[in-house]
Amino acid sequence: MLKRRNFSLYKWLPESLRKYFQMNRRERKHEMQSTLWYMPLLYITLSLLLVAATLTADILMEAETYVPPIMRISAEATQVLVSTLIGGILTLSAFTLNSLLVFLTTFSGQFSPRMLLNFVSDKKTQHALGIFNGNFVYVLVVFLFIGSTQREVFAVVPAVTISVTFLSSITFIYFINHATTWMQVHNITDTMKKNSQKIIKTTLSEELEVYRTKEPGYIMNEEKSKETFVPAERNGYIQLIDYRKMIEHARRDNVIIQFHVSMGEYVLEGNTLFSYWGKNVEAIDENQYFDMIRIGHKELEVQDLHLGMHKLSEIAVKSLGNNDPKTVINSIHQMAELMLNVVSHVTFTPYLVDHDRQVRVILVSESFESYLHKGFGYIRFYAGNDHLIIAEMTKAFSKLAPAIDEQKKQAVWDFIYDTALHLDPDKIYRLDRKFLLEAFKQLADETGRKDDYQKIELHFS
Repeated sequence: MLKRRNFSLYKWLPESLRKYFQMNRRERKHEMQSTLWYMPLLYITLSLLLVAATLTADILMEAETYVPPIMRISAEATQVLVSTLIGGILTLSAFTLNSLLVFLTTFSGQFSPRMLLNFVSDKKTQHALGIFNGNFVYVLVVFLFIGSTQREVFAVVPAVTISVTFLSSITFIYFINHATTWMQVHNITDTMKKNSQKIIKTTLSEELEVYRTKEPGYIMNEEKSKETFVPAERNGYIQLIDYRKMIEHARRDNVIIQFHVSMGEYVLEGNTLFSYWGKNVEAIDENQYFDMIRIGHKELEVQDLHLGMHKLSEIAVKSLGNNDPKTVINSIHQMAELMLNVVSHVTFTPYLVDHDRQVRVILVSESFESYLHKGFGYIRFYAGNDHLIIAEMTKAFSKLAPAIDEQKKQAVWDFIYDTALHLDPDKIYRLDRKFLLEAFKQLADETGRKDDYQKIELHFS
């Protein structure tokens, strides 16, 4: 990063481009995929290469001599064709942009403003916009060149121009279909869930689980009296941590690093970020460890599973306000599936070890309850006395319970037990009360909490 800053042209770059040189490779990839200009720029580059190829074929290689007479078009007709198709492609591009703005407004108002990034970063969205921009640039540049040439006949230019226009029309239909399909509730929640599952696989499983251990072993307690606390140098969210590199550096320095903040947490300058202790603490270069921690002005989903769960939760909360119970129920089902993935791939231990099985990094402790609260806590709060939503949540937990151990079953039951005791029985119809109690009883049977169920039954009697 320092080398980038010393680059002579760096200081002349606008801030919107300069920030990419300050990012690590993984964050840069995520940011570029989340912007609208990256893919169109790639297609525009390809279109310029296509312009060079078609003009070379027609002007330098005289392609009209190798094709049937029916494919030979006069220069005047070619100019008319290209100039006409410029307007057509521009019109399709304008309709597409207008549709995009409508979809983004709808997402922001009805679901969550945090979903805008997911739609923009979707590959199908970016490819569609890239095709429109690339095709428009192609016909525009070709029009400029064919007007200045002395050739009387063209073959490749008209054929390619008609082809890219046809591609634009097909892409327009494809984009509208993609956007309307993406907006369907089950597809939105499924997309959110898959994004979170990807985080579980790439971050929690591949980056962390290989280093986790349940038994801390030797953690240099005799050296902890010399523990050094390191404050944050700037305000912002914890966005990325290079765990692998940090473990290796801690092994070389023979120290243990302990984090005092968790991934995605907001810190202020001066807050304790991490501490370290070991036998050679005087020789530690703290800046090396700072470089492995990315702090930014916004939350980043790359390593923060809680943010992905919060998006699903926010969809459910918005739907509660819009009187859309079906969307809430669908979000609950997707969240339950996500919780099952968490249980399957995450070991709830804060200790990360090196290849010698020596603890090198200690994270802030997380538990199954924290994921449960992040996923369903907001839904429960905003549902209030909506017993129908509570019943669906209880049924989802009943399906989750057989796949988890006893300790996690207790956490699930405690969540629903507290929820049940805070419902007002006088505001629930008799038939609704019957089905609600059936849901509670099913979960009690799955978790082995029949005695507690009797207390719930007494509460509703």
